Amino acid sequence: MAGHAHHDAHGHGHGHGHGGHGDAPAHGSRKEYIIGFLLSVLLTAIPFGLVMSGAIADARITAAIVMICAVVQIVVHMIYFLHMNTKSENGWTLMALIFTVVLVGITIAGSLWVMYHMNVNMMPQMSGDMGAM
Repeated sequence: MAGHAHHDAHGHGHGHGHGGHGDAPAHGSRKEYIIGFLLSVLLTAIPFGLVMSGAIADARITAAIVMICAVVQIVVHMIYFLHMNTKSENGWTLMALIFTVVLVGITIAGSLWVMYHMNVNMMPQMSGDMGAM
């Protein structure tokens, strides 16, 4: 209990309810939430429009644009909705951002690697087996 009071005395207490925080820097303004929402809608609409319209003939370029928009949208969510920056939480949110970027990079690279190798290694065998029947 004493540690909790010490924590609050220095202005670092948070996450224990929504009342009594006043103008705590960890919470965003309505303007920030609206900007974050509009950016999220835009970063969703662009890839959706590209995929549904087929505006770009090369599927690889479309996929790259979709992935770039996805990564930018993650950053938008972290900044505008999770309020992650270098000043909050003594820099721990920056460490969380770096960790998230590394995990997203590993996930995207691994997924692309698996999909590529599944396509290369599985498709020729399937067409060859069908021709032998």
